Amino acid sequence: MVMARALLHLKSTSGFALACASQESQYRVQLPDKSRSARVLVLGGTGRVGGSTATALSKLCPDLQIIIAGRNREKGASMVATLGGRSEFAEVNIDNVKSLEAALRGREMHCSGSCHTYQGEKKTAYIDVCDDTTYACRAKSFKTRAVAANIPAITTAGIYPGVSNVMAAELVRASRSESKGEPERLRFYYYTAGSGGAGPTILATSFLLLGEEVVAYNKGETIKLKPYSGMLNIDFGKGIGKRDVYLLNLPEVRSAHEVLGVPTVSARFGTAPFFWNWAMEAMTSLLPAEFLRDRSKVQELVQLFDPVVRSVDKVAGERVSMRVDLECSDGRNTVGIFSHRRLSVSVGAATAAFAIAVLEGSTQPGVWFPEEPEGIAIEAREILLKRAAQGTINFVMNKPSWMVETDPKELGLGIYV
Repeated sequence: MVMARALLHLKSTSGFALACASQESQYRVQLPDKSRSARVLVLGGTGRVGGSTATALSKLCPDLQIIIAGRNREKGASMVATLGGRSEFAEVNIDNVKSLEAALRGREMHCSGSCHTYQGEKKTAYIDVCDDTTYACRAKSFKTRAVAANIPAITTAGIYPGVSNVMAAELVRASRSESKGEPERLRFYYYTAGSGGAGPTILATSFLLLGEEVVAYNKGETIKLKPYSGMLNIDFGKGIGKRDVYLLNLPEVRSAHEVLGVPTVSARFGTAPFFWNWAMEAMTSLLPAEFLRDRSKVQELVQLFDPVVRSVDKVAGERVSMRVDLECSDGRNTVGIFSHRRLSVSVGAATAAFAIAVLEGSTQPGVWFPEEPEGIAIEAREILLKRAAQGTINFVMNKPSWMVETDPKELGLGIYV
């Protein structure tokens, strides 16, 4: 019933390189001898996103030392036991700067979600997995400091936003190299069954988004729209099918408009079972926006809904899908689709893919959105997407919609729309 999006960032001080090996090896990463002692700190490593990321990192890069950071020692010990190898636990409260600095000491990389990472003496690389427009822009404001400190950083670098942004960038790049027209319209569509197993934190995030006016772009002009309105029935293709999606205020809309130069951009989200969509619509219509922006009141709603959501999750599962559509001025329309059976697994693979890209040295000093020019934010987008797409039930890029939809319409003579 909720947008299963989250926070994560990643730090690196030593600028080492990682080399690709083969399957389970096809996407596994092998550290060179001189970097065998590389260490990564995952803040929130006992949670759904942090734990999933740590697990994915340990599989992709077995030589990496992973430090699980959190407030709960018991959960930390359990996670360390699960990971095995060179993992360990560090007790950290991100609201306590001193405990964070102590945990960062001697680490090559760290994962969490706070902008103060660029301050102080640590000078470590940063990955931020956030879904908040204001937060993402605030992280971006640290670009000058990051360049001065020779620190590479990526904000909104998870599954969505993150992988979805890279998919959009690749569609735009292909259109400009293969088409005579210019990209005119970019649309992000997301679907998650239930809460994706994400828990009360993401439930609260979803409710808070219902209190935000939706920012979208139409032919270069900024437009403001009602949240959870503008329903469309979108075909997410194999394994997902057609789903209703609704407008929400998501950071990739602004970043894609500004970075990729596409004049018309919007984003929609939907969930299952269908009655959760109705509930979200009703909340938006019946509750004042001021109420939905009040964190204390939203927490009360979370306490009310969380037991029900968890019960329904057992039936709904946690399938996730992203569809990115690009329309060009010459009539070229292309689509990218990414679908997975388990959000909790795919978000880890996606975030780990960004982490490894930074560790490989493919990110330039500064703070970047994932869709910024290839070689600045991400050197090899295709490799990142392949790593992130491990385990997907459907992953296609740069195809016409009729080739990926479950029920394309034939006009005749083999022509589809």
